[in-house]
Amino acid sequence: MADTPPDTDKRCELCGRVGVRTTRHHLIPRRTHRLKRIRKRFDREERLTAILHICRPCHSHIHAVLGEKELAETYNSRAALREHPEIATFIDWLADKPAGFRPQIRRPKR
Repeated sequence: MADTPPDTDKRCELCGRVGVRTTRHHLIPRRTHRLKRIRKRFDREERLTAILHICRPCHSHIHAVLGEKELAETYNSRAALREHPEIATFIDWLADKPAGFRPQIRRPKR
């Protein structure tokens, strides 16, 4: 989940805020790529290229709410993430905040 180079013209693919620094969110977390059920369900190319460019608050919130296996098996698309009730509420709330806004995020779910 490395940061992309600083670029203030980016748009978060989840909340839609403009002018934010984005990070790469792997829709199928890399730690799950070795799992047999994930390898059967997604080919190598799909596992490696399923990425969203999202702002740090959205990225942190996703990992605070969902575990990696849950992300890989159920919430492995932008649409699926937006349908999750806690994530939908968060991105609706965050969408009108300025680019530099940083909310406090609870600890990640492990």
